[in-house]
Amino acid sequence: MTLLLGRVDLLFDALEHFWEHKRTKRTAANVLIITFLVALSLIELCRQGWLPGGLAAIIPSSHYYAINIAFSMLLGLEVIGLVFSLANSVSDSVGKQFEILSLILLRQSFEEFIYFNEPLVWVQTSNVLHILSNAGGGLLIFLLLGLYYKLQQHRVITQSSVTTADFIASKKLVSLLLLLIFIGIGITDVSFYLSGQPIHDFFAIFYTALVFSDVLLVLVSLRYSSSYEILFRNSGFAVATVVVRLALTAPPFFNVLLGVGAMVFAIGITFAYNGFKKTEVVTSSPAALPQKSA
Repeated sequence: MTLLLGRVDLLFDALEHFWEHKRTKRTAANVLIITFLVALSLIELCRQGWLPGGLAAIIPSSHYYAINIAFSMLLGLEVIGLVFSLANSVSDSVGKQFEILSLILLRQSFEEFIYFNEPLVWVQTSNVLHILSNAGGGLLIFLLLGLYYKLQQHRVITQSSVTTADFIASKKLVSLLLLLIFIGIGITDVSFYLSGQPIHDFFAIFYTALVFSDVLLVLVSLRYSSSYEILFRNSGFAVATVVVRLALTAPPFFNVLLGVGAMVFAIGITFAYNGFKKTEVVTSSPAALPQKSA
């Protein structure tokens, strides 16, 4: 088991270093720009009837779809960042989940535009309340996230550098498994789209997997600490993820209520957790490794 976790640790660190590298970030940004421009061009060519029938059949007719494609890819990049954050702090990874939710709500605002003709005219804006609701919900979550991050008080839950390293490696293993699920869902959706089959809601499926990974992390943490406040906090965060999952498939207005409610719930858990006495502090020593927080 120790050998396996050691290899997982090395693999995870290599992937994380690659992903966080400035060159990777710049390349990802360039891909987003190129994809957006290519999507706009293909949609225009399709509208003009200059594409072959087979290709034209899978190209949407509204230019606003290009925004949806670009935002979906951006969210995919954020999800990868979320996967890597799971190995650091539970509270930080939960914050990342709400960051993605706020961006999803903004994307849903743009999705409403695909039902409008071009150019936009007021008589066709019957879904304007949906747009305002999703955009407003995203803004509320953005504001509440600032409070959430300010409330965080990271605590060490392990009592030695060895157990700390083992705990971190276990979380990295869960992160890698989640990364494989992310890649699998993405490949499946792309293959369905190219073959003309209906695709599933990528982020709804991923958040379902995220719920199970959060519960698994709660169980893993029990190996290293059975403290009540830590157990309650981590379990509560898993509940918040379930509510976020419900928000992704809820109808307009209810999705915002669920998302904001989950954010308020996470803030409440954090506030209550901070009110408990601190867990055992590891005795520092020159040979001690840097400790990771819960």
